[in-house]
Amino acid sequence: MMFKINDNYLKLPGSYLFSTIGKKVNAFTEANPDKPIIRLGIGDVTQPLAPAIIDSLHNAVDEMANAETFHGYAPDLGYEFLRSAIAKNDYQARGCDIAADEVFISDGAKCDSGNIQEIFSLDNKIAVCDPVYPVYVDTNVMAGRTGIYNAATEMWSNVIYMPCTAETNFAPELPKETPDIIYLCFPNNPTGSTLTKSQLQEWIDYANKAGAVIIYDAAYEAYITEEDVPHTIYECEGARSCAIELRSFSKNAGFTGVRLGATIIPKDLKSGDVTLHSLWARRHGTKYNGAPYIVQRAGEAVYSEEGKAQLKKQVAYYMNNAKVIYEGLKDAGYKVSGGVNAPYIWLQTPKGMTSWEFFDYLLENANVVGTPGSGFGPSGEGYFRLTAFGSYENTVEAIERIKRKG
Repeated sequence: MMFKINDNYLKLPGSYLFSTIGKKVNAFTEANPDKPIIRLGIGDVTQPLAPAIIDSLHNAVDEMANAETFHGYAPDLGYEFLRSAIAKNDYQARGCDIAADEVFISDGAKCDSGNIQEIFSLDNKIAVCDPVYPVYVDTNVMAGRTGIYNAATEMWSNVIYMPCTAETNFAPELPKETPDIIYLCFPNNPTGSTLTKSQLQEWIDYANKAGAVIIYDAAYEAYITEEDVPHTIYECEGARSCAIELRSFSKNAGFTGVRLGATIIPKDLKSGDVTLHSLWARRHGTKYNGAPYIVQRAGEAVYSEEGKAQLKKQVAYYMNNAKVIYEGLKDAGYKVSGGVNAPYIWLQTPKGMTSWEFFDYLLENANVVGTPGSGFGPSGEGYFRLTAFGSYENTVEAIERIKRKG
């Protein structure tokens, strides 16, 4: 007898989107070492951690050096000081009834967005926006929940796709087929689109009526600038009984290299008599993916008055970059959207190019890296994502290069 593998992994087509991008860029760099690359592809931040966060990290490190203040394993749900800060600032301050013990601390929203599906039966059918962040579908593929892959349509047989097109301002419409699990991400990655509070309320009402659960990715809420766009799904009535929310410190506080996130599961959310809160608590206790004490103290500093002021400036920095990209490309004749409530610009590829053809064109001619829209799903073909997370100087230079090369 020989050990067996999870052959669901073999169903995944090709390599992970950003791995493919990395390989292409590395090959180009080796062949053209004299050409400086500007990377506006992967959504990694470039500004250093804010001083208030650095101070908190130093203080926490000093605590670890003394027996009296040393900390070992963190509590399963995370430290109370951080859970309370999140509940107070991100929810209660917005009039949302979320308690500290409904907040689960983790090492990042990406991990939680992949792991959360473990508490659901394989019989559930998922619905995703199209285009969409690849992790949602890929982790359900790994679990064996998505059916058969059709290479021609680039779709899975047991996934409900909700096209987000220019005609709908890149927002999804309610699905005709009823799903069990609905993935929503707003402000959206990759399109930068949003839902108004009334639009999001429609999804809450739909999910409660259908007996579905919404997994809501709010990783980019700090970038919202418009008043009628909700910062959390719990601003909508009835969300406690149908929605799980994922939060990230990566984009709002620059923790891409530090790793910290949170998942919110209200105790009202049930399947029969079983609360999802209890299932996720058990999962945390058994397969803990929390963050160290030092990192959680850094997260607490995000909510200090100094931290809030400093991070507001960082968010504004990136949103100014988004404005540079948006206006520069629009002036150059590109059809663009996004960039108002999110640090992403979504543009239509020119001259009938496919997403990957435009990727190669920009890399070879402008030495600029972006992300092909087709990597986010079938409806992303013919589109391209640029991120505002670079430096201001590189962002300006990248747009000038694109303008020169058409």
